Amino acid sequence: MTQEVRGVIAPGRGEPVRVETVLVPAPGPGEAVVRVQACGVCHTDLHYREGAISDDFPFLLGHEAAGLVEEVGEGVTDVAPGDFVILNWRAVCGRCRACLRGRPWYCFDTHNARQRMTLAGGTSRTKSGGGQELSPALGIGAFAEKTLVAAGQCTKVDPSVAPSVAGLLGCGVMAGIGAALNTGSVTRGDSVAVIGCGGVGDAAIAGSRLAGAARIIAVDIDDRKLATASAMGATHTVNSRNQDPVEAIRELTGGFGADVVIEAVGRPETYQQAFYARDLAGTVVLVGVPDPAMRLDLPLLDVFGRGGALKSSWYGDCLPSRDFPMLIDLHLQGRLDLGAFVSETIALDEVEAAFARMRDGDVLRSVVVM
Repeated sequence: MTQEVRGVIAPGRGEPVRVETVLVPAPGPGEAVVRVQACGVCHTDLHYREGAISDDFPFLLGHEAAGLVEEVGEGVTDVAPGDFVILNWRAVCGRCRACLRGRPWYCFDTHNARQRMTLAGGTSRTKSGGGQELSPALGIGAFAEKTLVAAGQCTKVDPSVAPSVAGLLGCGVMAGIGAALNTGSVTRGDSVAVIGCGGVGDAAIAGSRLAGAARIIAVDIDDRKLATASAMGATHTVNSRNQDPVEAIRELTGGFGADVVIEAVGRPETYQQAFYARDLAGTVVLVGVPDPAMRLDLPLLDVFGRGGALKSSWYGDCLPSRDFPMLIDLHLQGRLDLGAFVSETIALDEVEAAFARMRDGDVLRSVVVM
């Protein structure tokens, strides 16, 4: 049966979000309904609200979530009602050329639920006569008491973990940790620099610490963020408003540059800093999301002559079925403090205020708890 739940809607470009009644259909083949227990407030949700991703309004926001599977559709065997899961926005197909080559984290045919959730009432855009169709953020839409997803977007993890921290692996924290562990291949004794110390950058710092990096240099223009980066594991900090970050990173690495530089801002100027702050044959990892209009200008001879690798990291090159359970286990063992990323817990009707605190840099992560 279709269920009525409360959800956070972005009605139009730049308009404040609001809580509305959402209709969640019964799961069809390959789908699951999940009772959401917690969902982080991510910059991506703000980008949806501002129309920076698409104009397919209204959006049902929220995607960094964890909860309990309530019902599954025909053919679903990997999860069952009662399973505690983290939601991911890249359900791999298992059939594309990347999956068949054993690289499913590069899957070219990820999928979401086929059915749409709708607003209660309003003008129908559906054959079934329901209300206005909603576009779920990253195919999830988890600022809601329940949501409909593809069953492959559900990853089972140890149910003893707090939902407020488990859900963080659904996006930002996984992106940062994966940028260090999976894309950058940070290992014991490495020197690492992280440019941009928001949630993703701090997660890259935590991942580098977990990997055994000997020197972790945090770079930002905000001393508050640098203090948080130190708590996450940075051994040195650089305020790039006050000093040249390239020179500072070189000075801290014997004049050579870092083995791995992770750019968590997504701007041409910070990418250039990352490029020149790495050691010869070092690695640059771009995990910050650029604006579509941005362009990069680098001397091709420098790209050739410095060697090494220039990589981009999408979702931390993660494979949820592999990485989520492992990282949850590390958290439960006390080796990865996911709770350090949670600045506050809030209610559904406080998301708009959380966006304001995010813009002001006052929080690392606000988490909606149902």
